[in-house]
Amino acid sequence: MFVMVADIQLKDGTEEDFKRWFSESSMVLSGFPGFVSRRLLKAHDGSGYKIIVEHESKETFIKMHNSPEHEKLHPTGHSFMSADPVRKTFSVIAK
Repeated sequence: MFVMVADIQLKDGTEEDFKRWFSESSMVLSGFPGFVSRRLLKAHDGSGYKIIVEHESKETFIKMHNSPEHEKLHPTGHSFMSADPVRKTFSVIAK
């Protein structure tokens, strides 16, 4: 399994709108082959957020990420952020 984790910072006052956009965009992206899950996490201390996306493989993630659907959703998501996301990718090596 392929996992992408992005640390994000939202602009003040945008959390509710971002959560709504995130849920709506997840409905679109969940239709892609290989999609497993997409979650938005908030730190208990309020210091930031993480997006976690799980795909069956790096290849299915890249196809989704390079799709016209993702390209259409991407600018709106970024408009809520105060800085570019910091992304890391992982492979699940044990369960």
